[in-house]
Order: sequence, then structure tokens, then C-alpha cells
Amino acid sequence: MELAQKKVCIVVENLPVPFDRRVWQEALSLRDAGASVTVICPKTKAYPLEYEEIDGIRIYRHYLPEANRTLDYFKEYLTALYHEFRLLFHVFRTQGTQDVIHACNPPDLIFIAAAPFFFFTRCRFLFDHHDINPELWIAKFGKKGLGYQAILFVEKMTYFFAKHVIVTNESYKEIAQKRGKKKEDHITVVRSGPDLSKIKIGPPKESVKNGFRFLVGYVGVMGQQEGIDLLLKSVEYIVKEKKREDIRFCIMGSGPALEELRTLNKTLDLEKYVEFPGRVSNEFLADVLNTADVCVNPDIPSEMNDKSTMNKIMEYMAFGKPIVQYTLKEGQFSADRSSLYAKNTDTNDFAEKILWLLDHPEEAKEMGQFGRARVENELSWNYERPKLISAYKKLLGL
Repeated sequence: MELAQKKVCIVVENLPVPFDRRVWQEALSLRDAGASVTVICPKTKAYPLEYEEIDGIRIYRHYLPEANRTLDYFKEYLTALYHEFRLLFHVFRTQGTQDVIHACNPPDLIFIAAAPFFFFTRCRFLFDHHDINPELWIAKFGKKGLGYQAILFVEKMTYFFAKHVIVTNESYKEIAQKRGKKKEDHITVVRSGPDLSKIKIGPPKESVKNGFRFLVGYVGVMGQQEGIDLLLKSVEYIVKEKKREDIRFCIMGSGPALEELRTLNKTLDLEKYVEFPGRVSNEFLADVLNTADVCVNPDIPSEMNDKSTMNKIMEYMAFGKPIVQYTLKEGQFSADRSSLYAKNTDTNDFAEKILWLLDHPEEAKEMGQFGRARVENELSWNYERPKLISAYKKLLGL
């Protein structure tokens, strides 16, 4: 095996494992290549155990406070750094020196906890670039200031210390080259493709539609930049202007804006047509996506969303669903002809494209089939796994 007897410690702060699909796929792929894999991540209500072993992967989880205000983020980051350093020390002490510390952002601070280990041992530092945080800052706050400059600085430090960088698409690769000053042979594009063996394709369940003729599905984070408020305006247009009362919308996922969006849904008097079930089980998610006639991605047009590959697009394509989204660069690359593209921020145009797909089922079916074939033949995790292993072989000089 390519990575036999190698030791890898993955550090991720944003989500717990195995819930973080990309990180879990990476961990399993490294294990299959022969590496001994440990993951350090936060714990949540759904994943409360401080230690467990799943499928041969050792998982250490730590407490992480939730941040809602600026000062809370300092508390969150300091807490995370303390626990990441503590658990890295424990891993190095009990398992021996690791060959690689694999840091997954956000945030771009993990190099601080990892520095003592890659400075004083033979361990190498690999940066797995999930989110472009300077662009996220602009998307959230709309201005450049001290916070933006600080985020740029820690991103540059992460790039500086990383011996190799993994990025999710060509846009991120360009950032790594220009902003991170990394050479091309120190960067590997590893897309977040779905593992088709884990996708539960099945027949539609009419009960999920709750008596409606059509179902439109969404799965993702409930945050400011995801554009769910724009989607609700599109639904309002569909129901109140176009007089379509035969469509149900199931908007799945959790996040900081969930309650605010539920309140907006009630204010717009759309509760009959729009459901916010929050974070759902894999079974419910599969039922909705197997039954949905159309899936949507209303991400707000911004530099961050334009350059980012969204997992939900891949999920929709894996389930063979036609998609409606705004005209964003990486969204267009991923979905290609499986999606219709609305004029940016034009909620009426977005709504019209949903209606067109519902009223043209044959064309919608062909689009869904194209998306599924594109995942099967180009974009699934089967095509990305070898790239991940190749990056590790470059990093380790194998």
C-alpha cells in the first residue's frame, strides 16, 4: 500500500467527524492506502463522545463554545487552539511522531497549535483549503478592515508553513498560487466529490410531498451567504404572483440563521408551502432528494460563492436532480447542463426557472440524468481519491 506505516493526524475545527463528509472520505481513503489515521475535531450534541474508533479511524473530540458575537469568536478560537494542541500532544505521546498533520480550515489558525510539532519533529504540515475566509469576511460584513487584514495574515501564515496544499477547485488553486505564493507542484486539486456507494438512490415517497403535486428540495447551511431569504422571495412570487399552490419546498439544514429564516417564512405567510425541518437524518434526506422534482442552490452571488464548490450541488447531481441556481463560476463548472442559471439576485427569474422545470418534466429528467452521469464519470470521490494519495506521496517524497 502506498502509505503503509505512515501516521496521519487530521485536525478539523469546523465540524465533527464523521459528519464532515469530505474529511471522513479523506480519512477512510488514507486508511485504505495503509496509513494509521487519527482525527481531532469538535464534539456536538450529535457526536458527544470525547474518544471513539470508527472503521479503524481514531477520533478525539473536544469542547467548542458556539460563537454568535465578535468576542465569542476569540473565545471559540482560543478554546479550539488549546484543545487542538493538548490532543496533538497526546497523539504524539501515545502513538509516536506523526508523519503528517493535515489541517482543514476554517479557521486558518490550526498552524499555531501544530507549529511545535512540525518545528521540532520530522512531521510535515499539510493545508486542506476548504473555505476562502477573506472572501467569507466580505460576504458577511461587506467591508475590509482590521478583521479582514488579520484573516489575510493568518491565511498567508498557513500557506507559508504548509509543505503541500490541497484545494477543492481551480479557483482555490489560483488563490494558493497568487495569494499563498505556492508553486504549482506544491498544490493538488482534490474536489469534494460524493461517494456514490453512500448515496441511497430509491423510489420517490409521495408521503414526503404532504399532498402537494411537486416537491422542491434544498440541503445546506442556514447562514447569511446561503441566500435562503432570496429563495423565500422566489417562493412568495410563485405562490402570490403566479398563483401556484401545488408546490412544496423542503429546506433542510441547520445554522445560525435558521430561526430568523423560520420567522421570515411566517411573516411572508408561506408556512403552508415551506418547511424548515432543521438538521435531518440521512434517511429523511435521501427520501426528500429521491422524491424532489427540482433542487435549488440560491447562494448569494459574491466572490466567495463564485469561487467555491458547493457540496449540495454534488448531492443533487448524485441523486439525478435538475437544479436551479444563480450564475456563479464554480457552480456552473460543477453542474454544467444539469442546471438552469438565473440572473444574479433576480428572485423572480429564479422562480420562473423552477416553474419551467416543473412544467417541462422530460427536459428536467434529461438534465438530471446528465448530472448523474457527470458525477459517475468525472466528479465522484472515486476520481478524487487517487489525487489525495498523490498529494501525500509528493509531500512525503514517496
